[in-house]
Amino acid sequence: MAIAKQDRVRVNQLIRTPLVRLVDAEGEQVGIVAIDQALQLAAEAGLDLVEVAPNAEPPVCRIMDYGKFKFQQAKKAQEAKKKQTQTQVKEIKLRPKIEDHDFGFKLRNIIKFLEEHDRVKVTVQFRGREIAYADAGRRLLERVIEEVGDLGTVEGSPKMEGRFLSVFIAPK
Repeated sequence: MAIAKQDRVRVNQLIRTPLVRLVDAEGEQVGIVAIDQALQLAAEAGLDLVEVAPNAEPPVCRIMDYGKFKFQQAKKAQEAKKKQTQTQVKEIKLRPKIEDHDFGFKLRNIIKFLEEHDRVKVTVQFRGREIAYADAGRRLLERVIEEVGDLGTVEGSPKMEGRFLSVFIAPK
């Protein structure tokens, strides 16, 4: 199990370096001081000594309220997670000899997926000797692309992969 980044922050006695670059509670640079002196200043202020830049030379430590710092970090992470959106790839399979009613039904599903901001992979599946009529499948995909042109954009041209001819359509 990986350790979360918040758990790797060293605080107070966990800081092992002899010298640190210290920033006080107001954000002012104090300078390079011994760890004992930095811990003493933090204790006098009633706050914690937190290592904010462990890879710097010497490490940068700040005097702050560690509980408040962790709370703010958790709030930022929660806010970022709330704003992110996940797009899914939905797949619609067609056959080259599809009837008009079935085509309309599949087309309505493609439109619904695009309106929900999902990418759609439209695949034409060839069985048996249908592979000889790959141009019919290509025409079918062109018809789909033409019908959903105002809702989505085509990512690349239709590609033949074995017995499948497919194209990706992304929402606009």
